[in-house]
Amino acid sequence: MLRLRCLLLTSCNPLPFNHQFLHSPIVSCSSSVRSKMQSINYTTGPSTKLLFRQLFEKESSTYTYLLADASHPDKPALLVDPVDRTVDRDLSLVNDLGLKLVYAINTHVHADHVTGSGLIKTKVPGVKSIISKASKASADILVQAGDKIQFGDLYLEVRATPGHTVGCVTYVTGDGPDQPQPRMAFTGDALLIRGCGRTDFQGGSSEQLYESVHSQIFTLPKDTFIYPAHDYKGFTVSTVGEEMLYNPRLTKDEETFKSIMENLKLSYPKMIDVAVPANMVCGLQDLESKAA
Repeated sequence: MLRLRCLLLTSCNPLPFNHQFLHSPIVSCSSSVRSKMQSINYTTGPSTKLLFRQLFEKESSTYTYLLADASHPDKPALLVDPVDRTVDRDLSLVNDLGLKLVYAINTHVHADHVTGSGLIKTKVPGVKSIISKASKASADILVQAGDKIQFGDLYLEVRATPGHTVGCVTYVTGDGPDQPQPRMAFTGDALLIRGCGRTDFQGGSSEQLYESVHSQIFTLPKDTFIYPAHDYKGFTVSTVGEEMLYNPRLTKDEETFKSIMENLKLSYPKMIDVAVPANMVCGLQDLESKAA
């Protein structure tokens, strides 16, 4: 059963890693106004419940997602795509809810903001940063397709969805009677609500993005919730079924999609020269340069 409740008031050296299940050291971790928090509790079984919050950073229009196993004694939690500007807000929420943050994970090397994962690690000892191995960025843990990030009795499945960048991944909640239903896909910039990420920099490829979305996201159950890294029109969530019907780019055939992407004529990202180098080292570029 799904229960929705909207709140209207709203360093980095890879560790040894078992590439099937990722366990933390503690056995871990609707459109609305965009600046508000969305609270959703997923009942997943007699003893397991996912606590979920959707958070927004207005400068880069970035969504950060907080997930936790609220029924586990340790209440292990993770943050997806944290932003450096809103780390204090996010950590305050984690503290208010009595959670233990174990992971700060990124869907890809962002070009429009500096990730908060490195800053979080300086404020919360024991938190591990995660990014894809294909991104060639530094992090405590490098994941690849098929890996599972365990937090309490819940987990996220890693799906490789390159195309926006070479290292993009989508994190999908687990499949099974003890996992959240409907499933949730955190798609980064690969799939946006009624759109997708650009493909003209960071090793992007419109052909690869089309294949990624159709083979790795559109093959999920149609009621799977889509939670992107950004939205610029006030949307907060979609579903696989909706995007298969209404996405103005990805409903087209591949050649038409490639033509659309080649003719977007987008401006050069204003933060890319700062964000990409910083995000290649977990957002700790300034600290590392000062130490040197």
